[in-house]
Amino acid sequence: MISAARQVEAAGADFLLIATNTMHKMFNEVKSAINIPMLHIADATGLKIKEYALKRIGLLGTIYTMEQDFYQGRLQRSFDLKILVPEENDREIVNQIIFEELVIGLIKEESKAEYNRIITNLIQSGAQGIILGCTEIPLLVKPDEFDVPVFDTTYLHAEMAVEIAVGERSILELM
Repeated sequence: MISAARQVEAAGADFLLIATNTMHKMFNEVKSAINIPMLHIADATGLKIKEYALKRIGLLGTIYTMEQDFYQGRLQRSFDLKILVPEENDREIVNQIIFEELVIGLIKEESKAEYNRIITNLIQSGAQGIILGCTEIPLLVKPDEFDVPVFDTTYLHAEMAVEIAVGERSILELM
């Protein structure tokens, strides 16, 4: 990833993004190896959540995204959010569906039902919104299926990158 980032920088990019949630685990290493700014996917997501004035957010993603500090810690520290994740068994189900089905384009109704059950549990536990913290989850979960806001991180990250690229927003304000 560092080599690829350096190539992108050498090609003349103004800024860089990693277009996947889990690989943000390497964000700091990549950022320290280049001289252009980077847009963190959690920052794009956190800024959108702030527009809704929410404080308690459910997070779905890979095990790494749901359990490790690189993602939820950034949301907590930078945006003062309380992050709720599924119970351990449900985290394993979410992860298994991502890696054994969604990444190969397999969409199953029973998996959709499991995700809906898990999201409903998060909402019943106090989540005011849900983060779809994996690029593949929107294949199964649609934002308009729930009574709380659902945040597609891939879409939000790309949208903010375009805003920066066309000059509607400065990446420096996010640093």
